[in-house]
Amino acid sequence: MRLLHTSDWHLGRTFHGASLIDAQRSVLQEIIDVTANQQVDVVLIAGDIYDRALPHVDAVQLCNWALSELRATGATVVITSGNHDSASRLGFGAELLDSAGVHIIADLDRMLSPVVCDAGDHQVAIYGIPYLEPRMVMERLGAAKASHESVVQAAIGEIDEHLATLNNGQKPIVPVAMAHLFAAGGIGSDSERELSTGNLDVVPVELFEHFGYAALGHLHGRQKVRDHVRYSGSPLAYSFSEVNQTKGMWLIDTTAQGIGSVQEILVSVPKKLAVLKGRLADLLNDPELEYAIEAWCQITLTDPERPAEAMNALRTRFPDTVVLNFAPEGGEKASQTSSYTQRMAKATSTEEVVGDFLEHVRERAADEAERDVITEVIRATREAQVSQ
Repeated sequence: MRLLHTSDWHLGRTFHGASLIDAQRSVLQEIIDVTANQQVDVVLIAGDIYDRALPHVDAVQLCNWALSELRATGATVVITSGNHDSASRLGFGAELLDSAGVHIIADLDRMLSPVVCDAGDHQVAIYGIPYLEPRMVMERLGAAKASHESVVQAAIGEIDEHLATLNNGQKPIVPVAMAHLFAAGGIGSDSERELSTGNLDVVPVELFEHFGYAALGHLHGRQKVRDHVRYSGSPLAYSFSEVNQTKGMWLIDTTAQGIGSVQEILVSVPKKLAVLKGRLADLLNDPELEYAIEAWCQITLTDPERPAEAMNALRTRFPDTVVLNFAPEGGEKASQTSSYTQRMAKATSTEEVVGDFLEHVRERAADEAERDVITEVIRATREAQVSQ
């Protein structure tokens, strides 16, 4: 049997305020094409299908289209809820959708109703673990404490007991788990929402030892934690921390002996990311940066003094610059910041106080025209006070 592991679609998400609906539709079309061309039997979507608990209508329509197209290929679809999803909304009509070949596992009751697929000489039993908020489920699961490790361990314990009842000796069963969590050893990025503070969200990877394959979601970088425990990552980059990630999915083949093979399937990037650093003039004229003209750009300027109208200047060459930082070469910024209090203490006029404050907050001294404005405003204010 052939499985396709994907996750973290985050439908409806924006990138620094810009809509990603078209890019998401493009990459979902690739997932649909892979499903058809690779003759995938089951598509596993391991959580965060939406970016919000209350998704926008455009995101819902896109999800409806994608699931319909996936089913049209003949593949069964299995979905588990993630921490961004509203489990109750995602799971609405789940029993009805079962008959249509789309299985949504968003609550604990359905966790113990695996999707069992017949592969001829063996069966594949897919157990979905919905995202578990520790304090909400610890009592129901009989967990020892309100931590992700404790509730996931309790959930897997229940699954192990249920799995034992499936093994009737007629056909070998290959157990597959789906879960949305932070497994120990995984590498995160800036675009994932923290599940908890500190290390309370980390789940030992050893909890998945008894499964033939564990299809995980939550971390946006496609990665192998263990041979049989993997993250597919998000199909699109959702932060500049993902600039060096190669997006894709995992294609898994099962046999009567277990997992036969796991191979990567890459997807194209509708719009690349570029992280640039340097002086404004150099960035605007460097021919080696042509690749960044069509990309989303995060730019850090290193000019000794913050250039005026820097964003407007950068967008003449890099129109999709969405993040602008300033880090002067040689540590000038740090020295200026540390001396601000000293300069204020030595200021002998209101004009100096205002000028020093302006230079401090924008990291560039006032020019002649700006100094004239400051002087005129202070003069007019004093005259108004006298007239009162």
